[in-house]
Amino acid sequence: MAAAPDRTTPTHGRPGRSAGPDPETLSPAERYAASRERETRRRARGGGDRPQLEEFRELLGFTLDDFQVRGCEALEEGRGVLVAAPTGAGKTVVGEFAVHLAVTSGRKAFYTTPIKALSNQKYNDLVRRYGADRVGLLTGDTTINGEAPVVVMTTEVLRNMLYAGSRTLDGLAFVVMDEVHYLADRFRGPVWEEVIIHLADDVQLVSLSATVSNAEEFGEWLEMVRGDTVVVVSEHRPVPLWQHVLVGRGSGGGPVATPRLLDLYAGTVDPTDPGVNPPINPELLAVFRSARGLEGTEPRRGRGRRGPGDRGYRGGGGGPRGGFGRRGAPRFAVVDALDEDGLLPAIYFIFSRAGCEDAVGQCLAAGLRLTTPQEEAEIRLVVEERSATIPGEDLEVLGYHAWVEALARGVAAHHAGMLPLFKETVEELFSRGLVKAVFATETLALGINMPARSVVLEKLVKWDGSQHVDVTPGEYTQLTGRAGRRGIDVEGHAVVVDHHGLDPVALAGLASKRLYPLRSSFHPTYNMAVNLVAQVGRDRAREVLETSFAQFQADRGVVGLAKQAQAHAEALQGYEKAMTCDRGDFAEYMGIRRRIAAREADLSRAASANRRAEVAAAFEKLRTGDVVEVPSGRRAGYVVVVDRGRGGGFDGPSPTVLTSEGRAKRLTLADAPGGIAVVATVRVPKGFNARNARHRKDLVSSMRNALSDGRTQPGAQRRGGPRRGSTAADDAELARLRASLRAHPCHACPDREDHARWGERYERLSGEHRALVRRIESRTGSIAKVFDRTCDVLLELGYLATDEDHGPGELRVTRDGRWLRRLYAENDLLLAECLRRHAWDDLDAAGLAAAVCAVVYDGRRDDGSEPYVPGGPDGRLARALDATTRIWSRLGDLEAAHRIDATRRLDLGLVAAVHRWANGRRLDAVLQGSEIAAGDFVRWCKQVVDVLDQIAQAAPSSALRTTARDAQHALLRGVVAYSSV
Repeated sequence: MAAAPDRTTPTHGRPGRSAGPDPETLSPAERYAASRERETRRRARGGGDRPQLEEFRELLGFTLDDFQVRGCEALEEGRGVLVAAPTGAGKTVVGEFAVHLAVTSGRKAFYTTPIKALSNQKYNDLVRRYGADRVGLLTGDTTINGEAPVVVMTTEVLRNMLYAGSRTLDGLAFVVMDEVHYLADRFRGPVWEEVIIHLADDVQLVSLSATVSNAEEFGEWLEMVRGDTVVVVSEHRPVPLWQHVLVGRGSGGGPVATPRLLDLYAGTVDPTDPGVNPPINPELLAVFRSARGLEGTEPRRGRGRRGPGDRGYRGGGGGPRGGFGRRGAPRFAVVDALDEDGLLPAIYFIFSRAGCEDAVGQCLAAGLRLTTPQEEAEIRLVVEERSATIPGEDLEVLGYHAWVEALARGVAAHHAGMLPLFKETVEELFSRGLVKAVFATETLALGINMPARSVVLEKLVKWDGSQHVDVTPGEYTQLTGRAGRRGIDVEGHAVVVDHHGLDPVALAGLASKRLYPLRSSFHPTYNMAVNLVAQVGRDRAREVLETSFAQFQADRGVVGLAKQAQAHAEALQGYEKAMTCDRGDFAEYMGIRRRIAAREADLSRAASANRRAEVAAAFEKLRTGDVVEVPSGRRAGYVVVVDRGRGGGFDGPSPTVLTSEGRAKRLTLADAPGGIAVVATVRVPKGFNARNARHRKDLVSSMRNALSDGRTQPGAQRRGGPRRGSTAADDAELARLRASLRAHPCHACPDREDHARWGERYERLSGEHRALVRRIESRTGSIAKVFDRTCDVLLELGYLATDEDHGPGELRVTRDGRWLRRLYAENDLLLAECLRRHAWDDLDAAGLAAAVCAVVYDGRRDDGSEPYVPGGPDGRLARALDATTRIWSRLGDLEAAHRIDATRRLDLGLVAAVHRWANGRRLDAVLQGSEIAAGDFVRWCKQVVDVLDQIAQAAPSSALRTTARDAQHALLRGVVAYSSV
């Protein structure tokens, strides 16, 4: 089966649908193949010499793929381009051609990336090609040759330039947005859309994306906001990817079997294009059946035989046929198996930093060594050169020696908690083929150029910050996309380690769905609002925001909802006709029936509430030692009260009781819906401990003796009362409605129940229709509505003011608003309020750094302990943090009143560490008693430095601006000041 073709769609001047098959019935590959043919004909008619592209080919020294050629041709024609292709396919070549066009024509090109590490990498690549004098770098904390004709930067830096009207934008001709699919990121994604919307019209935009299923939709939006744009999509991987499952450990905790690498798909499947529901390797299914003890169970799919003649056959040797449990092979055994099969170097994804470090330790403990003596010597030389800038006293706290020993053996970890220097060293050694196995978290999947022969996934479940969730098809594609090094490997390998819960059929579905949709995360921010109002005014700003990709997608969704609403309306007309009665107004009759049902439900709820209140009152009267009979419910039987518990609360009292089986339980109202009865009393010893088995046994014995000896309370009654009958018979309103129903003319109609069935359908569909209309109304202009509410908050706080001179409802930016324009952090308005209300004016440099850290830092976990604040509870820093908390609280109330997402709360978890570092303490003293990793500390310090730089520009007082600059300098030392460029 042939690989899916590359695809090109010019969104400008798209042909009509008057001839040929309906595009809606074609597969994505077929639609793009048709587009490709049209593009070929267009080039044949209007083609010509492309001197710049030919010159660029010679510069590269290798043959370009078809999709790369089409993207470059579009740029040379003066058009924008969106290139969507798999990881490792070489889509950055198109971005580099834009840089080439700028350099050769004497104009400027900006190359933007989502992360600083990727910016640093691309900067080094371009410096090697064009020289340091023609390439610059801007990443917030690093500024190198910012006025160069080619500047690499993070996307946020370009956004800030656009809002500030920077002169650096003069002469800008090309902007490359690498990893543009990052606009789906919840926290940082909106920046990409801001840049796309606000770039000057004459700037050619090059958007480079992973393969997404709605590339045409994204391209149409780019066409709308940027003009003529060509969409180039390649689904073809230059290096084919094979899918495997590695099975290994013996069941029941037995000896470890030699791991076996089995193909996921049956031998008849083309791994480069498995199709929908591909059949599974029968041998793999047999292993899973054996592990589950289900030898007689038929496989769900993939029945048949395979052998050496089949495509991609891999023999079944290396261990017994069955007996494989679900715990998976040990990590060192997985690496060893890959080494034996010639599948290293490999990236081994483990969705846990601690897991990555543990994996390295397990490999060392197992004596694993993947390097030759010559490679080890070269590794140690590289490490020593790169680490020369780290102070000797910091090496121990950074775990330097264990890190070096692991590298020397060819294994390493890679995660966000590592020092940037350490991560970059791992990246260099892996790219050079010296380190053979890297245990990494999913952050490695973004951008950094670290291709491998194999990619291993330990599990298909990850922690998303709040819960364990399944890996999505898009994430699986992104992670496994690094397998297969172009120009080195003839094939790449994706390996999933067998583990509890793994289903080969589900894995096949995950691996065969390579595409995922790009969804906008755009939403207005306070900084965005003041900048837009300052530049174009409120009315024009609303129009600009309505051109966002988020609104574009919402409006497209409205089209489908509107069609559904129209279908509802037509059906309602039919239902209304069907329930028409010649005796009278049947809709009126249905209204009475509806009111009767509602009244009966109200009476039933009231009765239930009364019964619950009575049971709750009985619970409140319980005393320790009461022997209670629970006639019905989950705890039916006898129990003895050992702790009355806390009364009240939403769920009512919940005493701790001991059951007749000797189990301590909480007795809740839900356990005794029919009430309770106190039938006896026993003495509970003063030192009774419900966790002590002997104590429980003795008390249960006392309860049984009391019940058997007849020491029950005479006349014991059920407290909470028996279930009473419905009060419906005594309700005057219900009686009136029923009489009205009987008197209605339609009540005597012989077809009444037929009419009623149509009426019930009408009411159900009418309710759905009203909900649908509300959804349509909420989506129409939804972004502009959020912008209006954001402006209302700023208006109330005084950052915006009315400007009736320029039209009704128009706004202007106030003096305070001008400060806010320069604050781009996530908590921008909270920062502005702290500056305006002088919350930090009395702080020294270290104190200001710590206070800013409380606003910036987000530990995403709360251990419940009270963080230490330097200077004590009455010190200047503590008073400043108290003032900051009060400002945050008032701001939260205002946001809630205007239905705006609340500003994230303060996090003091890193305050003490940042304060110590700013005061010049050593790294070991700074991190002492803290669970934060060195790499995380450095990353957050750099974010604090970035915000301090903004404060140094935006603070209303010169003294605070000076303090902010001093705080920057205090933080930028040692490992925090390190940069790879």
